[in-house]
Amino acid sequence: MPLIDVSIARGRAPEELRAFIDALHQAAERTVGALPENTTVIVREIEHEHWSRANQTITERNTAAEQQTTQQL
Repeated sequence: MPLIDVSIARGRAPEELRAFIDALHQAAERTVGALPENTTVIVREIEHEHWSRANQTITERNTAAEQQTTQQL
């Protein structure tokens, strides 16, 4: 009875999230023989301002990348 709890940055289209959920279900079935009706998937979408790596949020990283691209033009 797998419970798959995944965090992902917000911004995917509903179709992308649906495909992601489907792939997680299939992986549980294929790798551990889980039955679909016994598998739960929770997808938590995290705001870019709340996700940080190396002390920089996704928003900060995206802003820096945009500024760098603008400067190169």
